[in-house]
Amino acid sequence: MASSGAAHISMSVLSTITLLFWAEFAHCNLNRRPSDALDTDFSVPVEHSFEIDDEPRFRRRGSLELRAGRESGVTISQSHLSEEDRSTLKEVAAVDGLYRIRVPRVSLQVDRQTEKQADGGYLTAFVKACALVESHLSDVITLHTDVTGYLIGVSIVTIPGTCRGLEVEDEVDLESFNTTLIVMAPVNAPMPETAGFIAALEMEREKKEKNPQEQKSFFAKYWMYIVPLVLFLMMSGAQDQSGGGNGGGAANGGGR
Repeated sequence: MASSGAAHISMSVLSTITLLFWAEFAHCNLNRRPSDALDTDFSVPVEHSFEIDDEPRFRRRGSLELRAGRESGVTISQSHLSEEDRSTLKEVAAVDGLYRIRVPRVSLQVDRQTEKQADGGYLTAFVKACALVESHLSDVITLHTDVTGYLIGVSIVTIPGTCRGLEVEDEVDLESFNTTLIVMAPVNAPMPETAGFIAALEMEREKKEKNPQEQKSFFAKYWMYIVPLVLFLMMSGAQDQSGGGNGGGAANGGGR
């Protein structure tokens, strides 16, 4: 009876361990695909500057989050503005100052982050601080890349993009950014339609080969019209010269 109870307890413990093992295994693999194991993330800092003295002093605004794998893409993560930043931004807007952003000149391809990029410098853009304030921190940041994915330009616009002197409340309207991020890569230009042009040339060549008459020169085609015309002009010129000479002699004789 004792051994039976011990065996029952052992089976219960073993079952509990097995259930815990499978629960942990299921938790580790929940919502995970085989390709996700190869996905890596990379963060690119986004900085901004808005100063009363118009001297740029950049500090972190957020970051570009790069993701590889099937769900590859770029998103932006941003922090809230502090009370001090909100006050400073309104002061800069009041004196028609500038709001600047900058991003490092790096690649947006995760697999290229191991390459040397420390000396790439920064890409900078700016907008009027008053436009950013009146848009309630609603802006559009566009990242321009080359064909390999490296950043070659950045631009920022606000919505709306003009300053109209509207009053804005700090706590309600200037707390967090409402940003639309756009990544623009080069678009291949359309290829010239050479195939149709070459086909037309081939058809024209074949047509001329089948009709040798069309290959004759202009003179060979129309000599029966050209020769009589030339003869007529030559004869007319000779008659004019003969008549002009006689008239001149009569005039001279009358003079004597």
